[in-house]
Amino acid sequence: MIAQSFMADMLSPLWVSVKLASVTTLCLLLFATPVAYWLAKPSRGRVLSRFKVLLMGVIALPLVLPPTVIGFYLLLLLSPNVGIGRWLAEHDISPFIFTFEGLVIGSIIYSLPFYIQPVYAQFLRIPASVIEVAHLLEPSRLRRFMKVALPQARVGIILGSLISFAHTIGEFGVVLMIGGSISGETKVVSIAIYEQVEALNYEAAHMMSGILIIIGIIMVALIATVNKLNQR
Repeated sequence: MIAQSFMADMLSPLWVSVKLASVTTLCLLLFATPVAYWLAKPSRGRVLSRFKVLLMGVIALPLVLPPTVIGFYLLLLLSPNVGIGRWLAEHDISPFIFTFEGLVIGSIIYSLPFYIQPVYAQFLRIPASVIEVAHLLEPSRLRRFMKVALPQARVGIILGSLISFAHTIGEFGVVLMIGGSISGETKVVSIAIYEQVEALNYEAAHMMSGILIIIGIIMVALIATVNKLNQR
């Protein structure tokens, strides 16, 4: 009975982490890929060009800011008394704080640069001649994006997806700030490890950490393999 309870306590946070990483990666794949494509396109005019540089800087902020800072401001923004959270409360919509949906929002923002950068770099590598021919043969922007740009950038998209998934699996600061530690809902494996260490239950912490290490090794191997194939 104790063993079953222990396994449930260990597997539940792992499942929440994997689900969070999968949903976050899927959202980035759907919504951040067009953004990366737009950022990589040549800009007409200084204003738009400078705006893109500014936007790239904003997107890159999670690379330099502590996760707790991002989590703190997201907590304020999504709380019922401020910003988006107030608007949701006024329209009788449940707030996103301390929910799985809130974790997804925080993870998307925190993992955005890890997805955008490799995809953006791959879009930049598309030869100008390919773009010119696509403009001549396909008048629809959407079809040019789907049939020409996406296949040309598939390596960057795969890399971005792998890196984002791996990064989200190990999140701690952001998810703790906006999600807390609700079992089966917001308690991810990194938070579970922290709680086990606080309780001096090092055996459980070792087991959970070992699972994350194995996942990390697999993800690094996959990323290295994709990089190697891209260099051929």
